[in-house]
Amino acid sequence: MSEPRFFELPASVSLKTVAAWADAEIYRGDESLEISEVAPLEDAGAGALVFFDNTAYLNQLEATGAAACLVGKRHREKVPEGVAVLVCSEAYRSWAMVLAHLYPAAMTPKDPLISGVSERAVVDPAAILEENVTVEPGAVIGADVEIGSGTVIRANAVIGRGVKIGRDCVIGANCTVQHTVLGNRVCLHPGVCSGQDGFGYAMGPQGHLKVPQVGRVIIQDDVEIGANTTIDRGANRDTVIGEGTKIDNQVQIGHNVVVGRHCVLVSQVGLSGSCTLEDFVAIGGKTGVRGHITIGMGAQVAAVSVVNDDLAAGGRYGGTPAKPVKQWFREVAAVRKLAERGDES
Repeated sequence: MSEPRFFELPASVSLKTVAAWADAEIYRGDESLEISEVAPLEDAGAGALVFFDNTAYLNQLEATGAAACLVGKRHREKVPEGVAVLVCSEAYRSWAMVLAHLYPAAMTPKDPLISGVSERAVVDPAAILEENVTVEPGAVIGADVEIGSGTVIRANAVIGRGVKIGRDCVIGANCTVQHTVLGNRVCLHPGVCSGQDGFGYAMGPQGHLKVPQVGRVIIQDDVEIGANTTIDRGANRDTVIGEGTKIDNQVQIGHNVVVGRHCVLVSQVGLSGSCTLEDFVAIGGKTGVRGHITIGMGAQVAAVSVVNDDLAAGGRYGGTPAKPVKQWFREVAAVRKLAERGDES
């Protein structure tokens, strides 16, 4: 069986061009050197570009057969002789910039060979689609839906009545989008569910009475949401995802949650209803956030934490319950010492 390639190899470019893309300076090497591929340090051969920013991989750097390496100024002398050196401020960021030029098809999950509205899609006559919208087989688009130019609706996605989708969006295969307004350049990866009921019940001894959820989900420009993430619509106000926010796979966002601009939520984070994340908040995987609290601007929360109370802006937190990381580390160390004393006795 032949080994498939899902992304075409790029055309060769000069080291000078790569340096321009990466906002980097050629510290060592011929600017006409041809770069024909990218590769990890350990697999790189002639013509390959690599990057280095973590000394844990120093042995791999020393043995690499790459043609050129993107590297920060403090690591430039670590690159072995015979490998061209491109010095940049942030190697990983520059690497991303170069990849975006070499592999534009990998930036969004679109298929360049598919365009237009498939005969096997179901599009309500009352839906409004601008020019250059792609709807793949099996997709269902309801009445009064509006979809902007350049947007792609992948196979078997369901777009509910009245949903508004901006331009140059990608709605992944098997997504379900209802009661939702999306801005421009939003990417929903396969299996995302947006706009379903929030978990709202008036609980009591006579039973749990369902509370109608009458809000919406608002997803602003340039948001990317990972596979199988779920976003509940608001109960009596909107659930909001701020512009530029990046959400990993399998995240749960409850009703009335407000996520600010340019936040990062890693896999399996759970946000309970009516909590607020201000701009630039970052939360590590498997962290739970209690409802009706606020995490301040720029705060960072470590993975596998539980946030029970408001967190101040700009701080770093972790633990159960989450607290400033220095305090958390002291508590962990104290518990370890107590355990060690118990072993001695």
